[in-house]
Amino acid sequence: MFNSLQNPQILKRLFLAFFAICLLIPATAQLAAGPMVGAVDFKEVKVWLQTEKAQTVFLKYRLKGTSLPFINTETINTSSNNAFTAVFIADRVQPGCEYEYEVFVGNKKVAVNRSLNFKTQTLWQYRMDPPEFSYLAGSCVYINDSVSDRPGKPYGGDYGIFNAMANHNAGFMLWLGDNTYYREVDWNTRTGMLYRNSHTRKLPELQPLLSKMAHYAIWDDHDFGPNNSDRSFWNKELSRDVFSYFWANPSYGLPQNGGITSMFTWNDVEVFLLDNRYFRSVNDRKSGERTILGAVQLEWLKDALASSTAPFKFVAMGGQLLSDARKYEMYSNYGFDAERAEIIKFIQEEGIKGVIFINGDRHHTELSVLREENKPTIYDLTVSPLTSGSHFSTEVNNLRVPETYVAEQNYAEIFVKGAFKKRYVEVVVRDKTGKKLWEKRLDP
Repeated sequence: MFNSLQNPQILKRLFLAFFAICLLIPATAQLAAGPMVGAVDFKEVKVWLQTEKAQTVFLKYRLKGTSLPFINTETINTSSNNAFTAVFIADRVQPGCEYEYEVFVGNKKVAVNRSLNFKTQTLWQYRMDPPEFSYLAGSCVYINDSVSDRPGKPYGGDYGIFNAMANHNAGFMLWLGDNTYYREVDWNTRTGMLYRNSHTRKLPELQPLLSKMAHYAIWDDHDFGPNNSDRSFWNKELSRDVFSYFWANPSYGLPQNGGITSMFTWNDVEVFLLDNRYFRSVNDRKSGERTILGAVQLEWLKDALASSTAPFKFVAMGGQLLSDARKYEMYSNYGFDAERAEIIKFIQEEGIKGVIFINGDRHHTELSVLREENKPTIYDLTVSPLTSGSHFSTEVNNLRVPETYVAEQNYAEIFVKGAFKKRYVEVVVRDKTGKKLWEKRLDP
């Protein structure tokens, strides 16, 4: 052995191996969460990540499986002001291509124990049928934290659901609100909000899912502010900023209107990301307007639905629209039923087909359907919870589809299938292990 170490070639190899390890280990330790693929389009892809401390960070990407030179993104210096998060834009990509990428922290390549890839959307228009695809959806992510949680039985748990979700080859994950749970110690300060989002995002079980597919998100009360919070929440502007630090949506809010409203297209369907908190009237106020979406957002939604040529329009919103149970914070309660009726009437009178409202919040899952003669069918899919507690309720929802009520941790896998102008949707609800609980077909 001693004689071998005197061999210059062996010494050189050992030095190079040691040097490579030194390059990788420090950078790995400094990546706190991610990377996570965000909004994906034809010529741009967003990638989010978080470092443990202030660092210089950039990505390198190239066509997967080639020896082409890597393309560098811009370099970002992460800062404590936004919890050391960064969103990179890969803007030298082409439609319908898959890319591999690498992360560099402090000019050192990060060793990640999984493949890092993203794929741009396919330019199918005027060329082929729109591709079939699937996406995942869920809400209510409570990660236990004994320092600030209530005494007693932990409210969250079974984080293995994220491992089951990461096994799917879906196009994207749609987070339907309550994606983290602010505690009393969190929502009054930047420090508290940044801590809570970081605590959730750093969950080890979550990391494979973050990099496996694209991610889009809306919020609900618990990742907006206090329980049942509304437009009166004094810290909502900071909450909006913090939300944008931890997601990589296409945009945040309508022009000069605030909030987090946005939308995106995936192949031939459109997904509307609504804000049900920023403009929401106070639940128990006895006077004044009764609105959840606010006038500007509501009118924008009407215009967008009326002008859409997509076979399916998925409208993501924190709470239920169709259920008539009049429980908790759904649209039929607290005097918001007039706006609910206005939305339903608009869809019916305009003859807009393929509208599917998709939401969370309720700590149970169910499918509601409104069918009336000579009017388009309207669907409402509730998917909840992912890791928080689940609740069984005896409430009567007259629009619930039989055998779709689930009172356990679960998620939905949603397929869009069929040829051009013959598209249909299949909804599969799965338990925390990935086992199928029920399946339904939705037609326009």
